[in-house]
Amino acid sequence: MADGISSFWGPVTSSIECCEKNYSYSSYIAEFYNTISNIPTILLALIGLINALRQRFEKRFSVLHISNMILAIGSMLYHATLQSVQQQSDETPMVWEMLLYMYILYSPDWHYRSTMPTFVFLYGAFFAIGHAIVRFGIGFKVHYGILCILCIPRMYKYYIYTQDASAKRLAKLYLATLVLGSLCWLCDRFFCKEISRWPINPQGHALWHVFMGFNSYFANTFLMFCRAQQRGWAPKIVHFMGVLPFVKIEKPKTQ
Repeated sequence: MADGISSFWGPVTSSIECCEKNYSYSSYIAEFYNTISNIPTILLALIGLINALRQRFEKRFSVLHISNMILAIGSMLYHATLQSVQQQSDETPMVWEMLLYMYILYSPDWHYRSTMPTFVFLYGAFFAIGHAIVRFGIGFKVHYGILCILCIPRMYKYYIYTQDASAKRLAKLYLATLVLGSLCWLCDRFFCKEISRWPINPQGHALWHVFMGFNSYFANTFLMFCRAQQRGWAPKIVHFMGVLPFVKIEKPKTQ
């Protein structure tokens, strides 16, 4: 939300601004809360990455957790500067992340192993180049929405075929955080004028970041559980310090 205050980064050049007063706390950070609210995503992705590496999950999950971190860092750069170049560093990883989810969801039933990762890589590379040259605007949102919708049938299939109650709870937490985060995003986006009159701004977009950080973690953990079941690794959901769920597996000695 522009307020005319001069800044280290200069005039706003991004195509989207959120309902947060710019440069309220520092001349180096345009949207303070929208910037720091990405930190939980980075920490949760780091926890997921450590678990994936420690238990020697397939590399796809390590890449997925790293992708979550890259997306959060790109979002921090974007909200801290509100520059068009940094906006690309937020939006392009969003598409890359969804392509990774599509690969993880659909690759177990893909008959030609080399074709799907090759297609996903090339698609992501061409999109990054195209999005850097042309600012897609509404086209980006439509494209991203389609990628999300393509993941839903497969995610639902995994849910209905999972018998473990703890794993099903992860899927429900994934859905709950998605709904709550989306409501926060919608309120921040469409009711900014009304919210600006309130004594305290609830920072809906920042809450969206926090909810989506947990959303990604729950989704990744659920998919790791499902993949471990496919590989016969006897997965179970345990909790770190009785709170944060993660997957523990027991690989057969032959693996």
